[in-house]
Amino acid sequence: MAISTGYVARETAGNLRRNLVMTVAAIVTMAVSLTALGGVLIMRQAINKASIQWRGGVEMAIFLQPSVSSDETAAIGQELASTPGVKKYHFVDKAQAYAEFKEIFGGNNDIVGVLTVADMPPSYRVVPTKAQDIGELGRQFQGQQGVLQVSYAQQEIDTLLHQFKTLRIIMLFLSIGVMVGAVALIVNTIQLAIFARRREVAVMKLVGATNWFIRIPFMLEGLVHGIVGAIIAFAITYGVRNTIASFVGNETVFGTNRLYVSPHEAILTGIVILGIGAVVGVVGSAFAVRRFLAV
Repeated sequence: MAISTGYVARETAGNLRRNLVMTVAAIVTMAVSLTALGGVLIMRQAINKASIQWRGGVEMAIFLQPSVSSDETAAIGQELASTPGVKKYHFVDKAQAYAEFKEIFGGNNDIVGVLTVADMPPSYRVVPTKAQDIGELGRQFQGQQGVLQVSYAQQEIDTLLHQFKTLRIIMLFLSIGVMVGAVALIVNTIQLAIFARRREVAVMKLVGATNWFIRIPFMLEGLVHGIVGAIIAFAITYGVRNTIASFVGNETVFGTNRLYVSPHEAILTGIVILGIGAVVGVVGSAFAVRRFLAV
């Protein structure tokens, strides 16, 4: 028996309407679970952005005062060139620092709009010959004329990851726990729909309907649960993405402890959430059909 698109749409809509309360409960539960998961993904993206200044194997950054003189800048560069243990280094001027700043904090117009190129601290980014030498190198330059602060990649990243680790565990447990509840609700909703139509299903089987002809509307119902819940979760995470990202913020040389995620990055997270919601919805409904549809 051929499967009609119109038939599938009508049956799916009918099932959703007949089990409206259970449908709403399943969608809300799915949305809560995927929001928690989306929060974890958003925080991970924020950490990746916060690590921009440590690209290329940089282990130490010597941030200079925004008002540093050219002589002081040159003196520090010459000292780096003659210091044993420095494998390579490069200078990041104010313009480059501002471009980096916008990449990290581009989601916050309040900060980007207030600070200018002149406010940016230039810096030297240092790659040591041996990672264990980094502490000694840092102490050598800390407190020198024109130096604002010396930052270490491992220290900065470890701080972010430590804060993220605790939040990730909490939110993943919440996501998994609520996801189990969402799957249970989807299974129960599909089961009720099958039970309510058990006589109709039996008649359809007698007149030659295939198993897939009967199952597809129920499976599509679960898909709708998953996708609608995912859309709600995406809307929430997109709207509060920067608040979520700020949970793993650390103090930076720019005087802020808030991290940001761009709209483009948030949309990528939304695509992942939609995919997971669709898969969970279909798997839950497929289990219900296989378990409770005796055809």
